[in-house]
Amino acid sequence: MNFPMKPKLSFAKNLNAWYRKNARDLPWRETSDPYKIWISEIMLQQTTVNAVIPYYKKWIKLFPTVEHVAKAPLQKILKSWQGLGYYTRAKNIYKTSKIICALHNGRIPDDPHQLKKLPGFGPYTVGAVLSIAFDKRHAIIDANVRRVIMRILAIEGHADTSQDAEISVFLEREMPVRNLRTFNQALMELGALVCRNREPLCLSCPVKAQCCGYKKGIQEIIPKPKKKIIKDIDVAIGILRRKGKYFIQKRPAKGLLADLWEFPGGKTKKGESLFRALRRELKEELDIDITSSRHLMNVKHFYTQFRVNLHVSLCESQAYPSSGKDRKWATLKELNKYPMPSGSAKIVDRLNKINGQVPD
Repeated sequence: MNFPMKPKLSFAKNLNAWYRKNARDLPWRETSDPYKIWISEIMLQQTTVNAVIPYYKKWIKLFPTVEHVAKAPLQKILKSWQGLGYYTRAKNIYKTSKIICALHNGRIPDDPHQLKKLPGFGPYTVGAVLSIAFDKRHAIIDANVRRVIMRILAIEGHADTSQDAEISVFLEREMPVRNLRTFNQALMELGALVCRNREPLCLSCPVKAQCCGYKKGIQEIIPKPKKKIIKDIDVAIGILRRKGKYFIQKRPAKGLLADLWEFPGGKTKKGESLFRALRRELKEELDIDITSSRHLMNVKHFYTQFRVNLHVSLCESQAYPSSGKDRKWATLKELNKYPMPSGSAKIVDRLNKINGQVPD
């Protein structure tokens, strides 16, 4: 394996010096509390920094310690997470908090073997907590780090875990003995601000002297982009309203968007009208027969691999479902207390805006 020659100053010294001058002022960088660092790292997975900041601040205010998370009801945890997506992350925080309180006296362990046993602690999270919270010599590889080092070593191909063995060898060689929290955060920050996915700012890069991709002029084609196939899905949603209350139901405890609350409905079949889809779905889900529907709104929501078009209609029925453990009739104000997928939450927002214009 041919690594680039080291410049006069080491890779780590150049990188850390740049970071001290250019690092963004982010709330989780103001603390060395392992709990707060753990929460921020979980939130930052699959989510942009700007989107995470308000959620992080709100979360720390609601749940300032691990004990606060462990004692809270799951519904409150999921509601606090609403809008961040990938709700398994929130559930794993909840499960792990209970384990930490039960087995580790409310303290996040600083041992990699113990961390690996906790729900949601994959290689990246283990490395992030160990290095940033405890300043242990442990490499971390996220999308930003993977892209930076692939360009440094001129590794062509897609950015995926198949590249991580070679990246790990490089990081193991270049990581300093101390101040790992700065080094690892600096690498991620470099990927976010300078060594960007598109149009990297190479002239501003503190380690361009070691970058083989830059020297060869191929940095902009590393890594090789993946083709995204976005699938459109049409969903018919039925709004059942009675005496000022709206009907919602809880999703199953396992599977996509587990344990969240939503309005009834489902995907339309090929060639099926929205009304026929609504009649079929509400019959299957609630065993009721709708007699008419009136279009209220369209809501779009994007997921990683698909785009959902929610066609929302106010429905009339011969009979209405009753409340139960996983079925509720709630006022608009009460709806705001239930954790919902982003699409359903958007419907609630729109219902609030047209409140008073939807007749019983």
